[in-house]
Amino acid sequence: MTTAEGVAAAAAAGVDAIGFVFAASPRRVSAERALELARPVRQQLSCVAVTQHPSQFEVDQIVREFHPEMLQTDLDDFIALHLPQRLARLPVLRTGVALPAECPPRLLFEGARSGSGELSDWQQAAVLARRTRLVLAGGLNADNVTAAIRTVRPFGVDASSSLESRPGYKDAAKIAEFVRAARAAFKEIEA
Repeated sequence: MTTAEGVAAAAAAGVDAIGFVFAASPRRVSAERALELARPVRQQLSCVAVTQHPSQFEVDQIVREFHPEMLQTDLDDFIALHLPQRLARLPVLRTGVALPAECPPRLLFEGARSGSGELSDWQQAAVLARRTRLVLAGGLNADNVTAAIRTVRPFGVDASSSLESRPGYKDAAKIAEFVRAARAAFKEIEA
């Protein structure tokens, strides 16, 4: 999220969590800006700090200034990081990477490059979804999220670039359409 309008649209659509990117990206925000954007929805939505290969200094600053509920970064990054116990972790695995022998309790699986809109490997994701609470990402949009949920049976789904009118700017109608399609698909597979 980069704008108050995007945050409001996500909240109105009924999402469970919103992400704030602290890695190199057109969606990158400062911890101060993320705090400001998240303030109106703190009691309603989980706020995720999205990083990629952050230093301990960067993580400490994000935690101190933004106070996220969850930190998202590559699975291997967590080995070197010291995090507060209260901070939930969302490790990232990408398409084409060897699956770990042991999975963490929760995992985000996406395409080969974060934020690129590339589809993730749904067959590889389906294997992981049987072993962990998998959040599926990578190229998801309102047109393909139903098929993705039917194929993978994930715990949740994540979308970003497909919900934008231009890089970094979320589109309220696209968010609402994606959430409607995803919720309908989850209801279908739970029936």
